[in-house]
Amino acid sequence: MTSPTPLPGRFAPGTFSPRPGRGDLGRMLGAQSALELKLALRNGEQVLLTLLIPIVLLVGLSLVDVIDLPEPRVDSVFASVLALAVMSTAFTGQAIAFGFDRRYGVVRRLAATALPRWLLVAGRLVAVLGTVVVQVVVLGLIALVLGWRPGGGVATALLLVLLGCAAFGALGLLLGGTLRAEIVLALANVVWFVLLLGGGIVVPLSTLPSGLAAVAALLPSGALAEGLRIALSGADGSLLQPVLVLVAWAVVGGVAASRLVRLT
Repeated sequence: MTSPTPLPGRFAPGTFSPRPGRGDLGRMLGAQSALELKLALRNGEQVLLTLLIPIVLLVGLSLVDVIDLPEPRVDSVFASVLALAVMSTAFTGQAIAFGFDRRYGVVRRLAATALPRWLLVAGRLVAVLGTVVVQVVVLGLIALVLGWRPGGGVATALLLVLLGCAAFGALGLLLGGTLRAEIVLALANVVWFVLLLGGGIVVPLSTLPSGLAAVAALLPSGALAEGLRIALSGADGSLLQPVLVLVAWAVVGGVAASRLVRLT
């Protein structure tokens, strides 16, 4: 018995046959991550928060003697601004985006598709890493123009950036996934501003009052900024405490987010 010959203009038999089974997780993760990254880079407020403000601070604090910093100033400023960029993207921007996605039902609708819930979270985190890569490249090029010269601590700095993304990313998902969008918007911006000034980012721990410096050293902002200063500018200090603090925040934030985050 011969197989049927498809008529002109018709598809071959079996073209649209059902193919039950799980889709390719790698392709789904890539598609979801690319979508999240495009949405983030097209958002004007996100670009302002993640790129323009760090660039202005990098140039301004490197050229203007506002805060007492060791010379060359750009070394310390670049480390501070890099920590700010990670916090802005992984925590503030992600918390706000996730909060409003929940409010408008985007997360709930995505959860009803074939995408596993863990993949929705992974897609956001990969998009955060993609945005941070753009930030590191742009800020690094500007720092080079301002006189920064990379030393032997670049690899260590990249590891700290990854740990910072994990810690701030988990906390951003926790905040954006547990409170109302309006509260998330206000609280995320307040936390960003407080950590910027008093969390060891713009003002180094060595310059802060002793009591505040002790608290800031245990925050992810202070740990990331101080670790980057040690790695990039050769400042005195051990990297052990910053690494342990970031790992602890990543674990605690991740466990809390997995238990408390709501899709609606």
